[in-house]
Amino acid sequence: MVTIVNYGMGNLGSIKNMFKYIGVEAIIESDIDKIAKASKILLPGVGSFDAAMKRINDSNLIEVLNEKALKEQIPILGICLGMQLLTKSSDEGNLKGLGWIDAKTLSFRNFLQSNVRVPHMGWNYVKISNTSLLTAGLKEDEEARFYFVHSYFVRVEDEKNSILKTNYGINFDSAIQKNNIYGAQFHPEKSHKFGMKIFENFARI
Repeated sequence: MVTIVNYGMGNLGSIKNMFKYIGVEAIIESDIDKIAKASKILLPGVGSFDAAMKRINDSNLIEVLNEKALKEQIPILGICLGMQLLTKSSDEGNLKGLGWIDAKTLSFRNFLQSNVRVPHMGWNYVKISNTSLLTAGLKEDEEARFYFVHSYFVRVEDEKNSILKTNYGINFDSAIQKNNIYGAQFHPEKSHKFGMKIFENFARI
């Protein structure tokens, strides 16, 4: 079963509905004691980095999330802003991220030419940069594509932690992994068959 962490920022209903559609049991949970018993966690996120980290801190979720991610090492997937929270810091704010993956979240505006629209919004393709259980079965010759909405992107410090890359004026890490911790910048719940594949793979890890 997948436990979707509710800290007040994320498309919780649509994520749960996608899991239901593919036959995977998922619950939305904010209770710390119940999250502490989770065997698999999804960390969603829509909005700003600092606001999300403040909500996580204020909800006293840091300790239990660190316990599950770093000590118990259960599978954890962060999506969209949830992936950015896995990094050390973000150009979007001043608060520290969870720091589970050696990476930083950077602003597109500091890297793209002025004629390139920000946010990066809509469908875009991915390329496999390293093999991963999360992306098993994705084939580049199928031109796997996903739905993105973001103004900030992740750059890993070690390329072995990049599992998918996407180009939007520059190449950025659109999916990342370190051991049991996974991140996807796109919205699997809005990405039709390719998003279903990501969720199916995560459910099997």
